[in-house]
Amino acid sequence: MLARRIIPCLDVRDGVVVKGVKFRNHVVLGEILELAARYAAAGADELVFYDITASVQGRSVSCDWVRDTARQLDIPFCVAGGIRSVADAGAVLNAGADKISINSPAIERPELIDELASAFGSQAVVVGVDSDRKTHDGRYVVYQYTGSEEHMRLSRHDTMTWLTEVQERGAGEVVLNCMSSDGVGKGYDTEQLKQARALLHIPLVASGGAGACADFVDVFAGAGVEAALAAGVLHRGEVSIADIKAAMFAAGLPARMQK
Repeated sequence: MLARRIIPCLDVRDGVVVKGVKFRNHVVLGEILELAARYAAAGADELVFYDITASVQGRSVSCDWVRDTARQLDIPFCVAGGIRSVADAGAVLNAGADKISINSPAIERPELIDELASAFGSQAVVVGVDSDRKTHDGRYVVYQYTGSEEHMRLSRHDTMTWLTEVQERGAGEVVLNCMSSDGVGKGYDTEQLKQARALLHIPLVASGGAGACADFVDVFAGAGVEAALAAGVLHRGEVSIADIKAAMFAAGLPARMQK
């Protein structure tokens, strides 16, 4: 069985790392390179960086800090933010990122997934999906432009149908951001993640809701995901990556040992 991955998530806005609750009320947490180095040294398996305002501002993520980060890190990292073309993705990958992730640009033009998978291979293409329950009928639906409170809106996609489509178009991995759980610290949305896991044969990454080491154990054991993103619980120092992996080992879950 492959080791399950712990992936700190760094939301980037205006060149610094921020964190919100349910995708709102973001506060500044620190510098990109400082936090990246800290998590790499602490035993993170990967890092993911989201430039949360790039899409709504009609620009791609800056390659300057991507290049600086690549020089410093010795673990894989993924970058997202306004990537709308093969050229945009190529620039980020050439700057040193191991993977690129697309979210709203894929909703705008789904063919982008096919193009990126063809150009760089599915292993380099991650699709992020921001999802929440639509209360009147119980379905999960996809939101876009979630990095901006002003621009966030409901997309045309049912979550489970969209997950199937992005897989068919060549995505190598999906990050399912469960919006109602984000930043709350009450645990991952295992119900939604289990539905997604049943549809996908590519790796599924859980995002949104970690508040304790037990939450990681629960999502790996209960939803069968390959990786778990975490932000606030790590940024605030409420748990450490070493604590999380110790809990995983105790539960019989495979994890990569820290160097």
